Amino acid sequence: MSILALAQSLGITLRSLFSKPVTVPYPDAPIALKPRFHGRHVLTRHPNGLEKCIGCSLCAAACPAYAIYVEAAENDPEHPVSAGERYARVYEINMLRCIFCGLCEEACPTGAIVMGYDFEMADYRYSDFVYGKEDLLVEVVGSKPQRREAEYTGRPVRRGYQVPYVRPELEGFKAPLAPKPQREEEDEHESA
Repeated sequence: MSILALAQSLGITLRSLFSKPVTVPYPDAPIALKPRFHGRHVLTRHPNGLEKCIGCSLCAAACPAYAIYVEAAENDPEHPVSAGERYARVYEINMLRCIFCGLCEEACPTGAIVMGYDFEMADYRYSDFVYGKEDLLVEVVGSKPQRREAEYTGRPVRRGYQVPYVRPELEGFKAPLAPKPQREEEDEHESA
């Protein structure tokens, strides 16, 4: 029985030895991510521009790593920030503590905090890992180090990923979309 198991395992090794390796030339070529990938958090807005976050702190209560800090304030009726009576005056996520589990996304009653696709967040200073509200809003493109590099080089933020489609809960988020593969049937139909 052990010789049979040894032969099977050597067969798997030999099959893998002669197969073509799967290598992505990252960062020159973007990585294809799955749509449910858990990356940098995004604070979304309503279509009218108001923030969805009402400062309820349920995301902070659900966070097992205690990475989220929310400080609520009363909303000014004449110049509202969010649709509720309150809004998040301070919203911070410590990315060094975050385990990217998505419990904050599930706990949010308004769908304000959503896990985005950005994953390139390596940095040098501790203070740069604490993302404030201004870093998490949906219109912000890229992570802090990506924005700093783009500012330094004078080029736009380059994202190292592509997704087949943007999840509906990421309302207003503009992610680089992967080109749709053409089917062989369509190619044959066009040539006929």
